[in-house]
Amino acid sequence: MRVLVVTAVPAERDAVTRAFGAVSEARVHHVPGAGLHRAGPFDVLAGGAGPAAAAASAAFALASDGGYGLVISAGIGGGFAGVAPVGSLVVADRIGAADLGAETATGFVPVTELGFGRTWHLPPRSLVREVAAATGALTGDILTVSTVTGSADRAAALLAAHPAAAAEAMEGFGVAEAADRIGVPALEIRAVSNAVGPRDRDAWRIGDALAALTEAFGKLVPVLEGWTHHDRHDS
Repeated sequence: MRVLVVTAVPAERDAVTRAFGAVSEARVHHVPGAGLHRAGPFDVLAGGAGPAAAAASAAFALASDGGYGLVISAGIGGGFAGVAPVGSLVVADRIGAADLGAETATGFVPVTELGFGRTWHLPPRSLVREVAAATGALTGDILTVSTVTGSADRAAALLAAHPAAAAEAMEGFGVAEAADRIGVPALEIRAVSNAVGPRDRDAWRIGDALAALTEAFGKLVPVLEGWTHHDRHDS
């Protein structure tokens, strides 16, 4: 089964392909707007930061090759304190758009309560369990935000609105939207490089998070090989 992996930036893409040898050895297949780096069972692309760029890149790749059985949004992200510490790995139970909606006098209203759209995608439960077991990852909701959290108040507000949140990033919901439109299941995997809250670049461990991402993808192949067609439709 071929798997499409969508990251935001080349450093994350290279961390994934490094699991299967030197980055320079990855074969590149060009699709509109991006280059797919083929390594092991994965086609990996750096689709850009934010949900819009991620959705567009994933859609182009999916439309160019109809053979994918799974799409993974992968990269580094922020972990919520007390849930996902820096250095940990998180697999999404749910992929959510945390700031898609409207601000009102009484607070934030998600787009679903406005009467249209959706705010959650559900990865296959069996796959989440198996990936977490193989990689030692935590599981929880991963929130997609268009503005990265930079204050304790905002972090607290997100947790109050989404008590099952483990991590935040900027691309997962966009990738899941593209995958859903073409009928392919989606998964999100994040290596935690920093705590969600006040920005402290000196405390970020980006290199360690990228190394954790490489290690995780090196353990995924047996999991994906054992994932049956029936399991793919487990939601």
